[in-house]
Amino acid sequence: MNTRPGDEHAERFTLLRPLLFTIAYEILGSATESDDVLQDSYLRWAEVDLAAVHDTKAYLAQLVTRQSLNVLRAQSRRREDYIGPWLPEPLLLETKDASTDVVLAESVSMAMLVVLETLTPDERAVFVLREVFGFSHDEIASTIGKSASAVRQMAHRAREHVQSRRKRFEPVDPKMSMELTTRFFTAASTGDVDGLLEMLTEDVVWTADSDGKRSAARRPILGAEKVARVIIGLVRVAGENGRIEPAMYNNSPALKLYLGDSFEGIVTVEITEGRISHFYAMRNPDKLGGVDIPREISRSV
Repeated sequence: MNTRPGDEHAERFTLLRPLLFTIAYEILGSATESDDVLQDSYLRWAEVDLAAVHDTKAYLAQLVTRQSLNVLRAQSRRREDYIGPWLPEPLLLETKDASTDVVLAESVSMAMLVVLETLTPDERAVFVLREVFGFSHDEIASTIGKSASAVRQMAHRAREHVQSRRKRFEPVDPKMSMELTTRFFTAASTGDVDGLLEMLTEDVVWTADSDGKRSAARRPILGAEKVARVIIGLVRVAGENGRIEPAMYNNSPALKLYLGDSFEGIVTVEITEGRISHFYAMRNPDKLGGVDIPREISRSV
């Protein structure tokens, strides 16, 4: 985004960029596409008469939401043809304090983004704008071109849908969760199945996204013993030919996988009541190109 010093359009947009990026990412589940949406939105914003803008935050949030919805609707067919599970792009946070804002931390978690994927595009936008950012029903109505009463009903329906599919969110201390994840993979490297099982919930799930472009399970793997053996196999291969590096993505502990000099993917971990309840493995190379770019997120100006 090229800007001129002192350009008021650029100054207003830059101030709100973290919030606008967060809106786009939570609607799209893709940091790369969110960057494209913000670029396109800025070009439109640069042509706006600022004298006619009464609320910059509301105006730009509306603009970015509309652009995000256009992208999401255009993708619907492509996602129907997707091979295997679809997962969001892993998000590397520029600041590590997102966990201090519980709502923000949950809203960018893999688990929440996966649930949001089951909503319609309009429902997803309504949920994000209302539940995460606190926009009014009237503001959302003008954004998506619906009546306020229709938005109110949509918000209620989306909230019930999310609550029925989402486990109660538990803020996890990043240091403790990373220690648990490290202990888990240390046990995996020695083939200690019993040690692994102690750190997994009984209904733990392994979900891998590859779109058929890398070797990965095309259906979620359920149950502690099956998942433990998947992890042992993964760590054994990495130990022979590559390495595993600890990281943090989507405000959760994660591991970056390498085979030789090739970056092969990211596994993020969800922890429930002190045990690992879900592994999200991103193997699709199309979603790994920007994972080393830190992003700033925010719910406020």
